[in-house]
Amino acid sequence: MKCLHFKYIGFNLFKLITLTSLTIPFLLASMNTQAATASFYGERFHLKRTASGEIFDMNKMTCASNTHKMGTKLKVVNRANKKTVVCKVNDTGGFSKYGRTLDLSKAAFAKIADIKQGLVKVDIKVLQCLMIRWC
Repeated sequence: MKCLHFKYIGFNLFKLITLTSLTIPFLLASMNTQAATASFYGERFHLKRTASGEIFDMNKMTCASNTHKMGTKLKVVNRANKKTVVCKVNDTGGFSKYGRTLDLSKAAFAKIADIKQGLVKVDIKVLQCLMIRWC
């Protein structure tokens, strides 16, 4: 019999007994949900360097946040229509002085709301990365 190893960012580690051999990634939503206002950014910053050092692409599922660490995956849910998007934090910004918690890329914003809206009330959940390796 072989054991199941968890390589995990976050909570507790577990061991299980198994017979197979493979690696499976999972994203787990945290139990905490943060209510927020989100906006988007696009053309003006497209192909410019972000705070993480990556080149910003307004067509990718990314966002800027001053409250979450770089590289964190966030599940963003539009409170009005329940549409969701998963995006990666790769930037910071000065948008918090305007009462916004999150600045989504244009593509990420378009998945959950009409671009013409500009602002949207959202719920934010932090996703934890869990890699399961069957040894």
